[in-house]
Amino acid sequence: MKHGIELDKVTRVVEGETHLADISLRLEPGSFNILLGRTRAGKTSLLRLMAGLDRPTTGTLRANGADVTHVDVRRRDVAMVYQQFVNYPSLTVYENIASPLRLAGKLGKQDIDKRVRETAAALRLEPFLDRLPAELSGGQQQRTAMARALAKEASLLLLDEPLANLDYKLREELRTEIRQLFRNRPAVVVYATTEPTEALLLGGRTAVLHEGRLLQVGRTLDVYQSPATEQVGQVFSDPQMNLLDAEVSADAGARLSPEVAFPLSGHLKGLVPGRYRLGFRAHHLRLAPSSPEDVRLPAHVEVEEISGSETLVHAAHGKLSLTAQVEGVHRHPYGAPVELFVPPSRMFVFSPEGRLVAAPPFTPEEPANGQD
Repeated sequence: MKHGIELDKVTRVVEGETHLADISLRLEPGSFNILLGRTRAGKTSLLRLMAGLDRPTTGTLRANGADVTHVDVRRRDVAMVYQQFVNYPSLTVYENIASPLRLAGKLGKQDIDKRVRETAAALRLEPFLDRLPAELSGGQQQRTAMARALAKEASLLLLDEPLANLDYKLREELRTEIRQLFRNRPAVVVYATTEPTEALLLGGRTAVLHEGRLLQVGRTLDVYQSPATEQVGQVFSDPQMNLLDAEVSADAGARLSPEVAFPLSGHLKGLVPGRYRLGFRAHHLRLAPSSPEDVRLPAHVEVEEISGSETLVHAAHGKLSLTAQVEGVHRHPYGAPVELFVPPSRMFVFSPEGRLVAAPPFTPEEPANGQD
């Protein structure tokens, strides 16, 4: 497939509601692409357009250089894996995987058998080929759906939050396998997710969607490290990025509140006087300083969420809300005073309009899994 998939100014409006707005996107052959966005960002709508299940209101969709905007899904070279475990309940795992190959009618019995068994082996389904889907665990059912899509060897493979209905352990297990499964394949692979961590682990390229609009596209780690806008930074942060208004002056550095100011250094040193929004991710906000340069933010605790070996500390600095993601289990009573610390070296700088002005330099502590 020489040209991959190209969307040119695609818009979809349903009963007066805009699901997608002026989307232009090109996906290269052999590429692994993430659609990252919150619920109702437009990810599924975009996948359905690519698949041919829906039609755009305006705009053009091309595959391999040909206009397929109004081509029916049955005439598209596409495979799709859904969030739900979609398998044929009356067919064995073997027959589920073989079904698109039999329907296509291009392979003989021996070739179908070979491809089914090779795909089943890649997804560790060999012991279950004679079972029905109802006899499988949730993870095995989703592996079966993925195997059916892979066996088809379509030029476009779409995955719509395929791990969302699995428990944490199974999600972690399959995430580590997915990139290897799809590496070095000629297909365009598009994987939709709401989770920034999943995008970082899978790597490839990421397109950030919000309310039906495409905000930024690029290598996954590049988008994470340099979000073009405040909104991209929020979508690509879980918990959401902390954002504070700041006033920068030539002599006093940056002031966040009447009692908090700090000098400008590093990537902040070139800021011209004026108003900005400073952003920092929750895992960079700590309960103790890591260096003398850390900015101290006195606050009081509003609520804490314990998740495994981490605690989310939600606190208020005056009228400003802050979230710290810290290691260990911490328990503070409601309203307890707490000191939070953030390194200026980890601060993003946005204009009052939300455009990125300066980004922190890359450090090895940032996740870099799965990058091409």
